Amino acid sequence: MWVRRALRGMRTPARLLRGLLPAWGRCGPAASSYSVSAETSRVRALVYGHHGDPAKVVELKNLELAAVGGSDVRVKMLAAPINPSDINMIQGNYGLLPKLPAVGGNEGVAQVVAVGSSVIGLKPGDWVIPANAGLGTWRTEAVFSEEALIGVPSDIPLESAATLGVNPCTAYRMLVDFEQLQPGDSVIQNASNSGVGQAVIQIAAALGLRTINVVRDRPDIQKLTDRLKNLGAEHVITEEELRRPEMKNLFKDMPQPRLALNCVGGKSSTELLRQLAPGGTMVTYGGMAKQPIIASVSLLIFKDLKLRGFWLSQWKKDHSPDQFKELILTLCDFIRRGQLTAPACSMVLLQDYQHALEASMKPFVSSKQILTM
Repeated sequence: MWVRRALRGMRTPARLLRGLLPAWGRCGPAASSYSVSAETSRVRALVYGHHGDPAKVVELKNLELAAVGGSDVRVKMLAAPINPSDINMIQGNYGLLPKLPAVGGNEGVAQVVAVGSSVIGLKPGDWVIPANAGLGTWRTEAVFSEEALIGVPSDIPLESAATLGVNPCTAYRMLVDFEQLQPGDSVIQNASNSGVGQAVIQIAAALGLRTINVVRDRPDIQKLTDRLKNLGAEHVITEEELRRPEMKNLFKDMPQPRLALNCVGGKSSTELLRQLAPGGTMVTYGGMAKQPIIASVSLLIFKDLKLRGFWLSQWKKDHSPDQFKELILTLCDFIRRGQLTAPACSMVLLQDYQHALEASMKPFVSSKQILTM
């Protein structure tokens, strides 16, 4: 209510009011306009009113939830992870930024509570995930348009469903879209302990691909190595080992990789390029080092290497909702067969969000923070 009173006092144009309130009431590309006369209830949400340090700008607020319209779906959020892209979005350093104030979170799983009279694809009790980024999942309940949601099977683990829509999708698409790999071929990646990295290891193993996984050195490196190998990693090496001449010995019993997956940039990406087979491709999907990619001229000329980029949000724009649904169901099949598990995670209550935010931004943290409602 304080939002509407403040906006009335400012004589805010109606078009701005429509842009602000849907992020807290009805959400999604085809959501109905906010109804000030609709029956409402109170929900809790993590909201930020301006960009900055997530630990400072994110607040737990009580918000009003509008009644369900004809094409709307009311959901109860079950679990929502904190991803690097969520942090970047709050900081204002991302390719997609929602209107402010906004509810944080781009991923998660919810259960349908009620549906409008025009909704035909979902029913109460169904599990759903966001169809696109920017929906705002760090809240207890929400009303979204039907088209803003994708139904998922409820027979998969909760943490798998909560982390299904971003990292595994990115991993699968990069493995199949850029090189025509065959069983026995190899892939090299950095940031191998990340959510995407762990998904790459598992999906690659399911497809018969061999992986070389680069991680930063750390005190518990053997523990991390064992964990990644248990997921299906063939080789786990540190950034320092990647730069040594002995790396060439690795390829005496396995082919040079034709695909490299880069989430770091800087020197790490340069070293990935050096390991690629002639004609190979390096796909960049992140820049954790915040340093540019440096590719030597000789590698581009004499090895004809290709540099590509991948952003899941752009892939969704270029493909139909049915194709995204097909991707989700493919990943669910991997999960059911035990070939794809959620990354190591810590379940944190919504009210303890400060601890979760701080933990998600610490270096060498191997556990993904998942908010539970």
